[in-house]
Amino acid sequence: MNYLGIDYGRKRIGLSVGDDELRLAVGLGAILVKDWREVMKEIVKIVESRKIDKIIVGYPINLNGHIGKAAEEVDRFIKDLNEVVGVKIERMDERLTSEGVGDMRKRSPKKRRKLRKKGEVDKVAAVLILQDYFDREEA
Repeated sequence: MNYLGIDYGRKRIGLSVGDDELRLAVGLGAILVKDWREVMKEIVKIVESRKIDKIIVGYPINLNGHIGKAAEEVDRFIKDLNEVVGVKIERMDERLTSEGVGDMRKRSPKKRRKLRKKGEVDKVAAVLILQDYFDREEA
């Protein structure tokens, strides 16, 4: 099976890919969110070209375990995505994912802005979400 990992964001959507054989997530990049239809088209193109069987979307549950506004926004994204892709979509708790991206936050503000513009932080978050999914499935 081939997987697409997604870190949803209002400005950028981070992407990663992986498969059952290696069970290793690899960064694919980030989509800059300008036109929602274009975002959906780009994801469909990736799903088709990479023969994706399952999409894993980071789900931002609050630290207290409750569903907040960010998770509700991701739910709407997943609903829209379900309408255009013909593959299974799963949510992956991303509460601890931000810790993995923390190293990028420790960089200078100028360096962080540059990384953010390139979508590196979003891509890394998508890698961590998908890798966490693989690791939990093996356990």
